[in-house]
Amino acid sequence: MDSFIQVRRDLHKIPELGYQEYKTQKYLLAYLKNLPQENLEIRTWKTGIFVKIKGQSPRKTIGYRADMDGLPITEETGYEFTSEHAGQMHACGHDFHMTIALGLITHFAQHPVMDDLVFMFQPAEEGPGGAEPMLRTDIMKEWKPDLVLALHIAPEYPVGTIATKEGLLFANTSELYIDLKGKGGHAAYPHLTNDMIVAACSLVTQLQTIVARNVDPLDSAVVTVGKITGGTVQNIIAENARIEGTIRTLSPESMIKVKRRLEAIVNGIEVGYECKASIDYGAMYHQVYNESTLTKEFMEFVSRMNEVELVECKEAMTGEDFGYMLKEIPGLMFWLGVSSEYGLHHSKLKPNERAIETAIALLIRYIEYKGKE
Repeated sequence: MDSFIQVRRDLHKIPELGYQEYKTQKYLLAYLKNLPQENLEIRTWKTGIFVKIKGQSPRKTIGYRADMDGLPITEETGYEFTSEHAGQMHACGHDFHMTIALGLITHFAQHPVMDDLVFMFQPAEEGPGGAEPMLRTDIMKEWKPDLVLALHIAPEYPVGTIATKEGLLFANTSELYIDLKGKGGHAAYPHLTNDMIVAACSLVTQLQTIVARNVDPLDSAVVTVGKITGGTVQNIIAENARIEGTIRTLSPESMIKVKRRLEAIVNGIEVGYECKASIDYGAMYHQVYNESTLTKEFMEFVSRMNEVELVECKEAMTGEDFGYMLKEIPGLMFWLGVSSEYGLHHSKLKPNERAIETAIALLIRYIEYKGKE
C-alpha cells in the first residue's frame, strides 16, 4: 500500500477547482499509461477521464465513480505534502477517492473479471457539478454501466468502518444566491435611501421561518445563510447587498415547497423595502438514493468480512452530485471511515491513510464477486 499512499500525497499537493483539474488529469493519465494496456481503453472528457477494462466474457458493465476536484480552502494540516496551490485544498477527500480508484484499476488491469468495468474520474463535484453532464456524453452512452458504485470518506467513523443504508443516503441540495438593489446615500440622510443592509438582515431572519413554520415537522430541511456582503464604508448607506447560502431537503417535493416559500418572502422584501431582488439557485444536486436490492446485497457481503465493521447509518443532509448517476443507473454509495478529528471541508482535515487499503481490498473482493454473477 505504500505506493498508493504516495499517490494520495502526490494528488493532495495539487488540488484544483471544478473543471480546472488539469494537473490532476495529467497525473492520472501518466499513472494509467504505465499500467498494462492490453485490457485498458482510456478516454478523456473535459478534465475528467473514462477508463474501460475489458472483461473476459462480458455480460454486463460495472461502473465506479471517483470525484477529482478540491475546495477553495487554505490548508492548515501541517502536512509535509501540503497543498502547493494557494487557497485550494483537498478538504473533502477526493484525493483518497481517486487513489482508491487507481488501486482498483491497477488490480483489474492485470486480473480482469468476466464483466466489463468502467471507471469515471469525474470533475467538478464540489461545483458547478460534473456528474450530470458526464452522463450526457457520447462516451457514457457507449459505455453506460448496468450498475454503479462510489464511496465518500467519513471522518467521524473509525478506519475499518463501512457505513451505508438502503434508500435515501444524501439530501437534495441547492445553492442559494440573493442579490438586493436599493438606493444608496449619505448615512446622515437615511430617509432619502433604501438601505440594503437593513433589507438583507430582515430577509435572513425571515428565511429562518421557512423550516420552522412551512416544513412538516416530520420532514427535514435546512436553509442556511453562510455569507452576507454589502456596503462600502461606514458612513454610506448600502445600495447593494448579497446573501449566499444553501438549501437541503430529504425529498424533491420539499425542495419545491421551500423554494416557493423563499420566493414569496423575497417578493415581500421587494415591496417592503422598495428594492429589486434576484435569486440564483446555482448548482442543484439530486438526492443520493441507494438502490434497495443492490445495497442490501452489498451490506450482506460486507457483514461477512472480518476485516471491516458494517454500520447501517442514517441519511445525511450532505449533498453529492453522484445522485444524478443513481437517478439513471442502479447503484449505491457508502461511507468509508477515516478517523479524522476534523470534519469534511475543514482546513485541518487529516484522514487516516490506512483507510485506503481497507477500501481497495473491500472493493476488489466485491467487484470480483459481482463479476462472477
